[in-house]
Amino acid sequence: MLRRLSRYLPILEWGRHYNRDTFSNDMVAAIIVTIMLIPQSLAYALLAGLPPEAGIYASIAPIVLYAIFGTSRALAVGPVAVVSLLTASAVGQVAEQGTAGYAVAALTLAFLSGAFLVTLGLLRLGWLANFLSHPVIAGFITASGILIATSQMKHILGVEAQGHNLLEMAGSLIAHLPQTNPVTFVIGASAVAFLFWVRKGLKPLLIRAGLKPRLADMLAKAGPVAAVAVTTLVTGALGLDALGVKIVGEVPQGLPPLTMPGLAPELVGQLLVPAILISIIGFVESISVAETLAAKKRQRIDPDQELIGLGAANLGAAFTGGYPVTGGFARSVVNFDAGAETPAAGAFTAMGLLLASLFLTPLIFYLPKATLAATIIVAVLSLVDFSILKKTWGYRRADFAAVAATILVTLGAGVEAGVASGVILSILLHLYNTARPHVAEVGLVPGTQHFRNIRRHDVITDPELLTLRVDESLYFVNARFLEEMVLERLAESPRIRNVVLMMSAVNDIDYSALEALEEINRRLAEMGVRLHLSEVKGPVMDRLKRSHFLDELSGKVFLSQWAAWQALSRHARPPLRAAG
Repeated sequence: MLRRLSRYLPILEWGRHYNRDTFSNDMVAAIIVTIMLIPQSLAYALLAGLPPEAGIYASIAPIVLYAIFGTSRALAVGPVAVVSLLTASAVGQVAEQGTAGYAVAALTLAFLSGAFLVTLGLLRLGWLANFLSHPVIAGFITASGILIATSQMKHILGVEAQGHNLLEMAGSLIAHLPQTNPVTFVIGASAVAFLFWVRKGLKPLLIRAGLKPRLADMLAKAGPVAAVAVTTLVTGALGLDALGVKIVGEVPQGLPPLTMPGLAPELVGQLLVPAILISIIGFVESISVAETLAAKKRQRIDPDQELIGLGAANLGAAFTGGYPVTGGFARSVVNFDAGAETPAAGAFTAMGLLLASLFLTPLIFYLPKATLAATIIVAVLSLVDFSILKKTWGYRRADFAAVAATILVTLGAGVEAGVASGVILSILLHLYNTARPHVAEVGLVPGTQHFRNIRRHDVITDPELLTLRVDESLYFVNARFLEEMVLERLAESPRIRNVVLMMSAVNDIDYSALEALEEINRRLAEMGVRLHLSEVKGPVMDRLKRSHFLDELSGKVFLSQWAAWQALSRHARPPLRAAG
């Protein structure tokens, strides 16, 4: 009973082995991540078009719920840049920023996303996320990083630029350049320069000064906090808000509120598709990070349980004043490198953020929005990776076309269109790859029992025997392709009397493909040619036995291709050596 329950509550598994050393490591990691997460949470809420406290609220209950239901020991859940941008894009379509309706719509988006993820997890449908290819995801994230950084430039310049795609944003920024606030620009540009330097230069400097690497790393991670503290102090002391510098202002002090998402049918209908897209993007990003980090410690991630964990986190955000969340790449890596051993590190991080919401929010009244924008820009530019274009161009042009199209659509039409195009292109790419499966004509490698592609190896063939190795499962998309290929090959070689389909790579045959095989068998019989199968896998054979195909097959089913060769070829003779 406990074992079955721990499948849905992983905390029961790792909690049994929790000890003082684990607690110490988790606490250190939590301190580091909390320091990093405070400015990030505020900044991402700004990106989502929500009050800054929404970012902190979205980082408390969701983290605790993921610690209970999630399977990753290092994944740090909370607001992330891409999901924040998607939230702003989706919610901005149904409500005006700054209104109560906007906040309710964000809660509803989190609720729908959470419900969708939990449903997928309970139905064990985590495999559906595989339809969103990683190259396409990489292209979308790269384009989103550019859009996010561009959208934050208005805060660096202190202007009111608008736009939903790159051209609109860039055009609006250029048009508003004459209205740039010099003081705001100095603050924003200085913060960007400082944060870029902190990422690369502070840790080596501190180590050279004699600090231990772990302490130096912790201080380097606190760079955004230092930027927040200094710019806030300077702005408040000099009264820069009177010079037009936009500040965060009053942030409510206290526990995350109990909130209720809006469930009006019209609102749900408007946000359902964006919620599904956000869920898919968030899950793919999260599971990629979780599996990468788990592999380093030989731990296992359960994708279906991850769906439940992330879904619970989003439901928690919906009822505590937050917005959609997922596992963040940067903070998860920091969490892992800082020594986090269990999800309890996330729970301790939530406690730190809870204390911040109780006691520290009055201190950020004079925090310039330009500083938060600088935090976002530095964080998201690390996501921009155009090398994916070079890699896919060199590997396969179809993948390159999908990545390039995703980037261009996202930049040109906005994030929602980019996500939709990414999903569609991923599915089309899969269909394209399987619609024309690799089918090789094979012959016998001299002196062995091996059969290889006649175009790649010097092999023995028989003009009266055609053997085709099918290197893909057969289903409705590619069934006709195989039929046409067999008939075309027979038209080229009228001497062929036997056709063998080598099925060693075929894992499944659907009903459409079965009908295609029946049609091939019938057409070949009319030509006086027999159809045979070889090396059919057990599950595939079990399914074929439930049909009439084997009874009507003009030829035989051979256990191995070598057995088929010996029975059908004029060149059959004992091999010089057995296959090893």
